[in-house]
Amino acid sequence: MIKFDNVSKSFWSGGHQKVILHNSSFKVDVGRNLGILAPNGTGKSTLVNMMAGLEKPDHGRIQRRGRISWPVGYNGGVVRTMSGAENIRYIARLYDRDEFETLAFCMDFAELDHYIDMPVRTYSAGMRSRLAFAILMAIDFDFYLVDEGASAGDRNFNEKAANMFRERLEYSTLVMVSHSPETLKQYCEQAAVLLDGKLHIFDSLEEAKELYEYE
Repeated sequence: MIKFDNVSKSFWSGGHQKVILHNSSFKVDVGRNLGILAPNGTGKSTLVNMMAGLEKPDHGRIQRRGRISWPVGYNGGVVRTMSGAENIRYIARLYDRDEFETLAFCMDFAELDHYIDMPVRTYSAGMRSRLAFAILMAIDFDFYLVDEGASAGDRNFNEKAANMFRERLEYSTLVMVSHSPETLKQYCEQAAVLLDGKLHIFDSLEEAKELYEYE
């Protein structure tokens, strides 16, 4: 469960206050994938980061129950001065996973070869993304959070990553933010619209599209 109680969040941009949420309350339950529609620049990434606990609200309370992933594509948890293998073992310990099994999975999945023992600061952007995604897939979560802008690597790797992700969603719940209804249609049964500081949740994507496209 992810529950927002009277949550407000805003920040200043270009001399104007940008409101993401204003006294907004909603709940995301385990079992139904939720797609969130919002135009670019309206705070989709901020919303997902708050769900993950990476950003705090200005006011209100956010409750989390169960294991909630960091957002897919988020590289902030990877220490650049450590090697890929050291990062994997460290995160495995944090989540009480077997270090060697986690390392073996990530080495096979991320396709980093000898770079696995080199500092992450020597990686290309695509290699860092593959490492972060492999670590994410090596840990079982109740909720997976996805920002549509996330990319795990090149085209071939993205296809491999999408197949693995679908396997995870057989027993986990997805929250995905996007500006495209077609993107959400591939994964989500339920949908919401981020609009005027509120998250309006509907039982179906078609209902959410009516409000989203009207606006």
